Amino acid sequence: MMAQPRVTRQVEVGGVRIGGDALPVIQSMTNTDTNDARATLEQIERLKDAGCEIVRVAIPRTQSLEAFGTICENSPLPVVADIHFDHRLAIEATKLGAAKLRINPGNIGSLDRVEAVIAAAKEASIPIRIGVNAGSLAKNCQDPCIPLSERLVSSALEFCSFFEENEFFDIVISAKASSVRTTIDAYRLLSARSDYPLHIGVTESGTEFGGSIKSAVGLGTLLEAGIGDTLRVSLTADPVKEVEAAWEILSALDIKRNHPELISCPTCGRCQVDMIPLAKEVERRLKT
Repeated sequence: MMAQPRVTRQVEVGGVRIGGDALPVIQSMTNTDTNDARATLEQIERLKDAGCEIVRVAIPRTQSLEAFGTICENSPLPVVADIHFDHRLAIEATKLGAAKLRINPGNIGSLDRVEAVIAAAKEASIPIRIGVNAGSLAKNCQDPCIPLSERLVSSALEFCSFFEENEFFDIVISAKASSVRTTIDAYRLLSARSDYPLHIGVTESGTEFGGSIKSAVGLGTLLEAGIGDTLRVSLTADPVKEVEAAWEILSALDIKRNHPELISCPTCGRCQVDMIPLAKEVERRLKT
């Protein structure tokens, strides 16, 4: 029997609820050049059609801000600003229509810079995802003798404490790793130590085939245990494939379904028809 979802706080991202009694929300990220607003918006439309509910867009440099504002203004999905290194980009994104920020406080710089980002998000009334990974942990969480899962969690919760000191509680946490086992261990620890909503995913999981399998194992294990309020299947592939894989994972667990379930024979020597192309065509039609 599937575990009951853990009870979490709830945040709202452009009208989409994450946590609380909401079902897990599917996310993806554009891989177009953010400066090309038209191409980015076209990709977001494709993601929406595939069932994506929130989209993340990178702001790599100051020159991307104008296009980001255009994207936010015209996107059919809530847009999350993905920021690394330069806290000023996060502050500007809050003024341009970002529905949420994703930062890693470990690579933004000094805590006064993080504090400035918090103040901007508070002013805009938008949440922040604290996204930690092995490459940018809090300074006192880098001892290689401690398991990476524990260091990820300690780093995330340390940053949460700083946000709370600044009276900011509209937080989503992620603690991703490329290892499935580390990812599962980290999120199990987080779910036991915090009631903030969790964004789950196996980061840098690989290509469409291998990455989908790793993600299905990792995310499926967590979701079956009631852990995970929003998810991304991170693939080196067309982002639409990420959304399709996420739906398949949620459908397999009877959490969410956006098309009928296909049941097909695995084939053997008794099969008298060419079943493989037939099953593929039925699958294609079920998704359209």
